[in-house]
Amino acid sequence: MEFSSILGMLLAAAVLVYAIVLYNNLVMLKHSVSKAFSNIDVLLKQRHDELPKLVEVCRQYMRHEQETLEKVVRARSAVFAARENGNIPQLGAAETMLRQGLGNLFALAESYPDLKADQNFRHLQDRITALENAIADRREFYNDTVNANNTRIEQFPDLVIARTLNFRHRDLLEFADDEKRDVDMKSLFS
Repeated sequence: MEFSSILGMLLAAAVLVYAIVLYNNLVMLKHSVSKAFSNIDVLLKQRHDELPKLVEVCRQYMRHEQETLEKVVRARSAVFAARENGNIPQLGAAETMLRQGLGNLFALAESYPDLKADQNFRHLQDRITALENAIADRREFYNDTVNANNTRIEQFPDLVIARTLNFRHRDLLEFADDEKRDVDMKSLFS
């Protein structure tokens, strides 16, 4: 066998191994994005299960604050629907609506000393606050993972494999400008 034939086979083997490594890295990123969203999904489900309990405890104290309670319930339903459909842009909008409703609900609770002292309310408020913080952390991780995926499938030589094998761009979980703006604490407690 000639040296050029051996060199050609070695070069072809090296290209094949390199393509396999690139493919495996793209698969790993694709599954990392799915896992990151699943982590958010678990927390959203937990919050979805906890919110009716919080609303019911509040409802007992705040019968005349029905509008605020209804906004939280509607927002919860919108988040659930977006989560079930896997619609990332719709989920971001619904999350903004829910966070605003929860902010209003917690601000209203300040007007009800008995409610603030109620053990069930305090436990649920702490639980939902912890879930909100965990969701925020998971959103950041999800967006980092999506960004890594989107970058890799657009870089050469990864893009050759990505386009050939139909790896796709993923949407970031984005939020409305209202949610990114500083909270006006004075208006919440007026």
